[in-house]
Amino acid sequence: MTQTDTPTAHFLRNLWYFAMHGRSLKPGQIRHKLILGEPIVFGRTSSGEAFALRDLCPHRGIPLSRGRMVEDTVECPYHGWRFGPSGQCKLIPSLVGEEGIEPGKIHVRKYHVREANGLLWIYMPEEQSAAAAPLIEPPELPIGGTDMPTLIEAQLFPCPMDHAVVGLMDPAHGPFVHRAWWWRSQKSSYAKAKKYEPSPMGFTMVTHAPSSNSTLYKLLGGDRTTEISFQLPGTRVEHIKAGNNWIVGLTTCTPLTATETEVTQTFYWNVSWIAPFKPIAQRVARVFLGQDRQIVTQQMEGLKFNPRMMLIQDADTPAIWYFKLKREWGEALAAGRAFTNPVKAATLRWKS
Repeated sequence: MTQTDTPTAHFLRNLWYFAMHGRSLKPGQIRHKLILGEPIVFGRTSSGEAFALRDLCPHRGIPLSRGRMVEDTVECPYHGWRFGPSGQCKLIPSLVGEEGIEPGKIHVRKYHVREANGLLWIYMPEEQSAAAAPLIEPPELPIGGTDMPTLIEAQLFPCPMDHAVVGLMDPAHGPFVHRAWWWRSQKSSYAKAKKYEPSPMGFTMVTHAPSSNSTLYKLLGGDRTTEISFQLPGTRVEHIKAGNNWIVGLTTCTPLTATETEVTQTFYWNVSWIAPFKPIAQRVARVFLGQDRQIVTQQMEGLKFNPRMMLIQDADTPAIWYFKLKREWGEALAAGRAFTNPVKAATLRWKS
């Protein structure tokens, strides 16, 4: 049994966070978003290049997202200063040429972004290394390079990121939080044993037959297998196979502030017969994620009193690993050394 203090609002740095779906950012459009408490303006040029800048004009501090895109630059609404995708100032309209000011020497912070499979990732560096190249690459999905999302569900969880992550990776809450005829019930619980192995920046529940008490899995037919992986800072990937059919579910946790976390589920599949039932699948995803949101909302009522959390073997072992991974990442960065995965291969047993 392990006890740990209530998680803090400490954000992990030098890692990639899911920002938004690419289709939500059109060419010539800008969007504001808080990530790790930092104001960021996302934009897309006329050629389709996505970029991200600190959403504060260095002149008077007004959010650049209150302005507009003009000739592939973000134009400040206050005095018309323009900033390109690199963060360099391209124009100060008020200058007459006698001030000795060179706009090109003025910059607003640029963030590294990557776009793949319809997903836009942002690298959140330490303050002193904002311009440095990313230490790692964004998460890779077990899909083709041209595969795009088939279903998306996003909800705002009113909790610190740690609670969102731990709640979503918890293997024992299903029969209680997700009670439904189409999923599972408390009466259907039985003992399970799953093998785990360390994987890059996290751990993986190795390929296995999915739970027989999960009705939705059975609809795929055939010999079904599933593999579930987690990696820092808060990315979970479930890969389900049934013959030639496959479904990949990506769950990402993006901390907007110290007390708000955006949880997004993005699904990819090649199962053609699902298409007519997509509205039903969307509803199921909304209800399922909403149940997780409701339970952490209720949890926040108790956490107002700052209790210590009790984590038990084996059902809470993934949560214990998560906190160990966080600690190791922070210590490795502070010491300037390579990250060493603290997770060891193990078979975990629990009832659900």
